Amino acid sequence: MKDSLYQDPTVSQSRRLERLSWTEIAELQKKTNCLLVPVGATEQHGPHLPINTDSVIAEKVCDYASGKTGVPVLPVMAYSVSAGHTTKWTGTFSMSHATFIEAIKDLVGFAVETGWRRVVLLNAHMGNDASLRVAVDVLRVKYLGQLQIVVVNSFTLSDEIWQYFISDAADLHANKGETDLMLHLAPDTVRMEVVEDDSDRTTATVFSYPVSQTSLNGVTGNPSEGSAAQGAWLFEMMGEALASLLERALEEEPPLPKSAWEGTGFSF
Repeated sequence: MKDSLYQDPTVSQSRRLERLSWTEIAELQKKTNCLLVPVGATEQHGPHLPINTDSVIAEKVCDYASGKTGVPVLPVMAYSVSAGHTTKWTGTFSMSHATFIEAIKDLVGFAVETGWRRVVLLNAHMGNDASLRVAVDVLRVKYLGQLQIVVVNSFTLSDEIWQYFISDAADLHANKGETDLMLHLAPDTVRMEVVEDDSDRTTATVFSYPVSQTSLNGVTGNPSEGSAAQGAWLFEMMGEALASLLERALEEEPPLPKSAWEGTGFSF
C-alpha cells in the first residue's frame, strides 16, 4: 500500500504555526507578517473519496506554497459551509453561513491583534466562497490600515487550473480533478473500486440547486478517469501558482497613499 499522505521536499518545509511556541512565532513575525489560512470542509465526496478531501487539498497546497516562500500556515479550517450538500448523504458536517462568517471574523481579528498584517485565505471548497467574501468585505474595512486580506480559491488559482477542474463538470464535486489530487496526496483513502461517475445536470439550469437535487450519488463529474500522475501535475501547478501569489502579496501596498484613505474605515 502507498503512503497515506504524499510527501515532497517543498511540502515538508512548510512553516506550520501549530508546531511552534509563541516565542518562536514572535521571532518569525520579525521576518514576515503574512499569514496563510487553509480552508477546507468536512462533507460527503461520493462513494470513493473521504470526507476530508477539501481539507487535505487546502492544507497541502498551502504547505507547498509555504515551503517555497516561508509564509507561515495556520491549521486547516476543516468545518465550514457544506449546507448545499443537504442531509441526503451521511458524512456531511456543516456550519451555518452566519456562524462560519463569524468564525472567520473572530480568527482574523485575533490575527490582527497579535501582529499579523497580511492574511491570505486559501479555500478549497466552492460552497465557502460567498461566505468568505462577505467576511473579507467586513474585515477589510474594520481593520483599514491594519490589515490586507484576500480569499483565493485553490481551483481558480489560474485559468489553466480552473479549466482543468471543470473539464468534466462545471458544477464540479468529487470529480476527476479532485480524484486526481487525492490519488496523489492520500491514495490509501481513495476507493477506486467503488467509484461512480455522475454527469453534471446544471449546465442549462436557470436556478441554483443543492446537490441533492442534481446528483444521484454525491458526485458531479467523471472521477473514474482519475489519475495519480495527473494529480501530481495538478498539485504542483496549484502550489506554484499560490507561491507566486504570495510573493506578490508580501510586497504589495494599497494603490493610494495613506493620506487618501486614513480614517475612512467602518466597524460593523
